[in-house]
Amino acid sequence: MQPIQRAVFSVTDKTGIEVFGAGLVELGIELLSTGGTEATLRQAGIPVRSISAETGLPEMLGGRVKTLHPNILGGILARRGHESDARDLETHQIRPIDLVVVNLYAFEKTSARTGVSLAEAIEHIDIGGPTMIRSAAKNWAHVGVVVDPEDYPAVLQELREHGGLSDATRLRLAQKAFARTAAYDSTIAAYLQEPAGLEPFPQQLTLRLERVQPLRYGENPHQAAAFYRDPEWRSGSSLATATQLGGKELSYNNLLDLDAALRLVADLAGNAAVIIKHGNPAGAAEERSTLREAFDLALAGDTLSAFGGVIGLGRTVDVSTAEAIVAHFFEAVVAPGYDEAALAMLQRKKNLRILALEELSAPSAQTRDIRRVAGGLLLQSWDREPVKDWKVMTTRQPTEAEWRGG
Repeated sequence: MQPIQRAVFSVTDKTGIEVFGAGLVELGIELLSTGGTEATLRQAGIPVRSISAETGLPEMLGGRVKTLHPNILGGILARRGHESDARDLETHQIRPIDLVVVNLYAFEKTSARTGVSLAEAIEHIDIGGPTMIRSAAKNWAHVGVVVDPEDYPAVLQELREHGGLSDATRLRLAQKAFARTAAYDSTIAAYLQEPAGLEPFPQQLTLRLERVQPLRYGENPHQAAAFYRDPEWRSGSSLATATQLGGKELSYNNLLDLDAALRLVADLAGNAAVIIKHGNPAGAAEERSTLREAFDLALAGDTLSAFGGVIGLGRTVDVSTAEAIVAHFFEAVVAPGYDEAALAMLQRKKNLRILALEELSAPSAQTRDIRRVAGGLLLQSWDREPVKDWKVMTTRQPTEAEWRGG
């Protein structure tokens, strides 16, 4: 069990640092900190030593250089019980640092803002933070590293109960730290791709994904599964941002069918409805006078295949449409919204998964469409070209009434 005597704090997201910092101080742990984080801790009445006092140098270059100093990095990287490292610490009067609590400048949020300049985005690239994180993660056998406020309570509890952090905890935190810096760097590389004039499909591609939720199982019960969100997805509706308003937990197959429904209904106009079963459309209708009419026509496309399918609707669901839905068995429905009475009616179907999206829109042509193949990925731009020149392939031509859905 590795004891903790000194900790360095440098956080952009200050969620929970007062409670965490106070808890560490109660355990006799000395805190070191940089400007903004130091001010937050002091305002909360938590004793803290400034990084400048530790290094003997002020922050410089407009705050670009604060923690990049042997007194900080040497204290983090020193191996306990290593004779040569101990001599170096003594020679240069460097005190070990046992815990690093760091999260990074919010480059993702800054670069995603409309109208942000390249220069402003560049200024939000963190240098000292990733350096401290990687240093602590590399030296995980002796130093703990915390990059996520959600880990504060568990770390504090372990320190209170055992007086230190176990090897298993430090290794877990180190893995999470390296994952965080890898994601951070991949975001920066992706952002710089366009201003650097690079092609949309670069030689090296790193995907950054964030887990939305674990799933009970995959396509089959014996397969493990989880649902991940692409944080770079900024155009078009996505199930990753949908809100579930009722029904059972979403399954892997539910999500596949709901995504197909969402893609199709986003391409349709006006009052539109689609029904998907096992990835295949059972029926679809658009530009009807009411949403109920569109749903009825989509259902009429293949009532047998529609059983147990999922529904995608292009407008807010009203009571009439809800009445038609609950008269049949469906796994899930996704729509931009629901009238209060319609939602209450749907929620009475306890197993019906009900999803709402803030808006319904198709992805832009610039958005990457990614497909998995064994051993690799296929990437293409999203298909946004409208379908033209429809042809009837049957011998008999539809009647006028059939074209109208009559």
